[in-house]
Amino acid sequence: MVRFLLFLLRMFGADRRAQQDAARYQVPVAAGAGLTGTPQPGTPQPGQYPTMPLQYQTPGVADQPGPAQGQQPPGNQGHGYLPRRPRIPRWVKWGAVVVVAGLIFRRAVAWLVLTALTAALHLVGLNLHLPSVKFGWPWQSISSGTTTNTDLGPWVLQKIEGISRPALGQANFTFTFTHKVSKSIGPWPCWYASTFFAAAHASATVDLNPGPSWWAPGLGHYRLRVLRTPQAGKPGQVQVSMVLPPPQLPGSAHDVTIDNIPSRPIDTQHSWTYPGLGCGLLLRPQFAQSVLYAQAQQIAFYKATHSPQITRPLVATAETQATTTIRDNFIQPTVNAFGYRLTSLTIHWAAGK
Repeated sequence: MVRFLLFLLRMFGADRRAQQDAARYQVPVAAGAGLTGTPQPGTPQPGQYPTMPLQYQTPGVADQPGPAQGQQPPGNQGHGYLPRRPRIPRWVKWGAVVVVAGLIFRRAVAWLVLTALTAALHLVGLNLHLPSVKFGWPWQSISSGTTTNTDLGPWVLQKIEGISRPALGQANFTFTFTHKVSKSIGPWPCWYASTFFAAAHASATVDLNPGPSWWAPGLGHYRLRVLRTPQAGKPGQVQVSMVLPPPQLPGSAHDVTIDNIPSRPIDTQHSWTYPGLGCGLLLRPQFAQSVLYAQAQQIAFYKATHSPQITRPLVATAETQATTTIRDNFIQPTVNAFGYRLTSLTIHWAAGK
């Protein structure tokens, strides 16, 4: 690469010297100027070759008469010398210099471009995970195969500790519930009940960064093993094993959402004993939507924390989401930046509290 730069510099210098020599020996002449002395036989007469300047002194002949001081050779009557165009256009030369400089400082250029692109995406509200490139000059390059387990492990753990959002496992389920109102008159029971259909939505969360104390080396919650270092242009291989807190099911009824409750019940029941007949058929109470929503939310919360048909999908989706987020957004890009590939990621779940 250095030899190529020296070749470009020499080419620039040779082009300038050629232009200076052309300006020195081929100067414009004025009309009517002549040579002093008697022309020798065979010497071109004035105006015979208008486009070629005369040679004033033949190499090796010392006593050849030359032009007197202040005089100019004949020919070129009224015409000036046009400089010869360079063979290689100037934009081509500068383009080659820019390309070579970009190749030499490619790490710095890539870091600058990714930094500007990340800032622009944040301004427009997009949160994309771009590849991470560390800034460095060409003379700071690290030869392949020098990255060790000690250097790579803390870098990956630092990325994991930067996770700020938990992973979510979601599940949708449906159920029916009955709302009953009793208005007994003396010893006679009077009640009215309606059965409604409800659709609920619940989420389980996984804390991807429990805090610095969770990642203490003595606990063994994070291990990175280098299987092969990068050599001969081939990437290295690493394995990562982690232990995370178990997924947390909804903590309260407010963590469960009721998507829809139809205004009409799917079934009704009422008392048939006197005066329950009149209570059930004539007084039909109107149930408020807020009352129905609160009852359905309590039932959905119980199902999301106790029914295996709902808790199992919640936990499974939360674990899958946590594994995908850690592998694709944090571990894989970090080890790739150091010349490694992630061969396997194993996540174990700690015992539930």
